[in-house]
Amino acid sequence: MADTVQEFVFNLTFPFSRTLGSTLSTFASALAQGQIIGVRTGGRVIAPPLEYDPETAADAGTEWVRVGPKGTVSSWTWVPEPTNLHPLDHAFGFAFITLDGADTPMIHAVDAGSESAMSVGMRVEAKFKAPADCVGRIDDIIAFVPAADPSPSEGAGEPYDAPEENDITEMDAFCDLTYIDNASPTTTMWAKALMEGRLIGQKCPQCARTIVGPRGMCSVCAIELDESHVIDVPDRGVVSNFTVVTPVQYHGQTETEPFVRCSIMLDGADAVIAQQEILDIPANDVRVGMRVECVWAPASERSVADIDNRSRGSGGDAILGWRLTGEPDEPAELYLDRMM
Repeated sequence: MADTVQEFVFNLTFPFSRTLGSTLSTFASALAQGQIIGVRTGGRVIAPPLEYDPETAADAGTEWVRVGPKGTVSSWTWVPEPTNLHPLDHAFGFAFITLDGADTPMIHAVDAGSESAMSVGMRVEAKFKAPADCVGRIDDIIAFVPAADPSPSEGAGEPYDAPEENDITEMDAFCDLTYIDNASPTTTMWAKALMEGRLIGQKCPQCARTIVGPRGMCSVCAIELDESHVIDVPDRGVVSNFTVVTPVQYHGQTETEPFVRCSIMLDGADAVIAQQEILDIPANDVRVGMRVECVWAPASERSVADIDNRSRGSGGDAILGWRLTGEPDEPAELYLDRMM
């Protein structure tokens, strides 16, 4: 094996919506109006409000209290090089800020201009977006900035009368996570074979089962497998099961029509290669038992850039998909009750 370690970058992104519940709905609706609130429970004001008292687990109730917009920094850290996931595109601080009228701190960005301007005890105030742009998200507060007037916030600590029905009950969000993995030896072997136009597996010396897509161990015997157990497997097999996916249009979705993903039992193998695409056949014509063969991308166009340690059996951009061989369907007893 090569001495160099290959890294795989896996980026998981998806949008989602969540319902807020009564407490966060009240908080979000107030925030959209430019007002920060907390809840009085257990003799203190928690801001932002929680549904339950974190010390006693008792219901926090609905005694809403106005807090801020000014507050005092109790601790902080500096972010010198923000990423695309940070709230500001220039250096800033994250700080715990105890808002006027509150007894607990909240965390938010502080746009102080420089690290030297940050200090414990500094007075800051919320800088909101324009009223028309506030939608009831925590980033309606662009950041906290050094307070021009350090005096207490007007109205902080006074009761807040929430409407009977909140304007905002849901929140749209976007998940963007990046993982970096070091390629395992088995992943490297699989990717190398794909680039050569080969499918490989590992044959267990104890049970003699062949597992496609090297995993480094036998799933049945739980013994370690290495390069000495690698064998070539045919790029032909039978569809053992499949799923028809009807696309829902969301951010990043490129499919518009129903499509199929299949598990394929390769000839001579004992574990399926999953999530494979069937070519040149309507989704409603796909069936269990079909004989299929691999369609390889031209050697000059193959890529395994998206193969990582989670990609067992994935062909990356080296495999275009699978097509019918024209052979008769296989009887079920030849491909049922096999391993993933």
